[in-house]
Amino acid sequence: MPTAMAPESPQSSSLAWPVRAIGLLDGVDEAWRRALRVSVRALLLSRLVVWVAGAGALAVFGPAAQGARFDPARLTSGFGAFGDLLVGPAARWDSVWFLAIAKDGYIGDDRTAFFPLYPTLVRGLGGTLVAGVALSTAALFVALVLLHRLVELELGERVARASVTLLAFFPMAFFFSAVYSESLFLALSLGAFWCARRERWPAAGALGGLAAATRSSGLLLLLPLAILYLRRASVQRDEVVRGLRQRIDDLRRRVRPDVLWLALLPGGLAAYLGGLWLNGRPVFTPFHAQEFWQRHFHGPLAGIWQGTVAAWDGVRQLLSGSRTPVYFHHAAGDPFTVAGHNVVGFVFLIAALLATWVTLRRLPLAYGVYAVCMLLFAISYPIASEPLMSLPRFEIVVFPLAIGAAAWAIQRGALRPLLAASAFGLVAFSGQFAAWAWVA
Repeated sequence: MPTAMAPESPQSSSLAWPVRAIGLLDGVDEAWRRALRVSVRALLLSRLVVWVAGAGALAVFGPAAQGARFDPARLTSGFGAFGDLLVGPAARWDSVWFLAIAKDGYIGDDRTAFFPLYPTLVRGLGGTLVAGVALSTAALFVALVLLHRLVELELGERVARASVTLLAFFPMAFFFSAVYSESLFLALSLGAFWCARRERWPAAGALGGLAAATRSSGLLLLLPLAILYLRRASVQRDEVVRGLRQRIDDLRRRVRPDVLWLALLPGGLAAYLGGLWLNGRPVFTPFHAQEFWQRHFHGPLAGIWQGTVAAWDGVRQLLSGSRTPVYFHHAAGDPFTVAGHNVVGFVFLIAALLATWVTLRRLPLAYGVYAVCMLLFAISYPIASEPLMSLPRFEIVVFPLAIGAAAWAIQRGALRPLLAASAFGLVAFSGQFAAWAWVA
């Protein structure tokens, strides 16, 4: 049952001045007003943290030398001393790939690992770095609003407000305003969930299809949306004991022609693969392109095991206080840096598993299934030296994790400590990212 809504303090209400100033809330019902107010505050404050921390670290430490090697075309620099400071928190690493695709298209099979919707939209907005930042930030705002509405529908306004805040200040949330596809994918997946929850199946299918054209994991939305579709007819306790034939008859009554709208989800992936085929490339080129980053399918159990072993070796390396001997079978780069990455990745894995458990217990089944599927997918392609590489970044789009963390923190009275720890991580990782240190 939804929890009672806590009254908003005058101080927090006063922080909604940007929304009231432009009259955006006129004519909007109270539920959307709450979502907009909370989302504006979370967006502005979290992006302020990201830019102050990122630009500050870049000003103090300067960009690492590897930045020039990774971006020889200077797609993320060349804006002058002050301009480079401003774009630093938003354009590093994969941003180079997205900007290159927006500028020149899919030249080389290695680029096909990056799905087309995000760079296509960036190109439509002018193809510039500023266009990418604007798109990502706008998508983040939409995502935060939808998250609030969705969680308020399921668990009440208090958990909704906490979920939005935790997601905006998640340690890796700087990716949401960077030239990355994370915020767009998050907005589309939340939109698909929201429309499915409201039984607007054409919109749910279309948004899910767009998500599948944004990231390969978008296809995983099909299972939770199907669960939400079948959930429309509530099942009473005494129905559990009925015979199989009766259950099949119930299923037939639930399934109507509008279920076909869910076919739009694989349609998004099919459109991308078909476009590559029409341009003379093998259909499965995007999946083979993962080998460029030394990613191979080993399954989730292998990913968890390899990640655990790597984290243990990382702890041994750090506690040894020496870079020799190296405790990794496949060391890449500085042993201390690799060790730190493996330990951090394992910590994020444990946190995600705990949040998933809470999600399975507190939210409808579709949310827990989505979280499980996304996590299993993320850890099924381990890299030899860093099995859980990029897992912290992959987690930020799995929005049920934020909901589970918020619900747990409120129940245990730990929301403020959790938010403080998360914001501290956001400061640290934003600074590293802006200075061209590999984060996730």
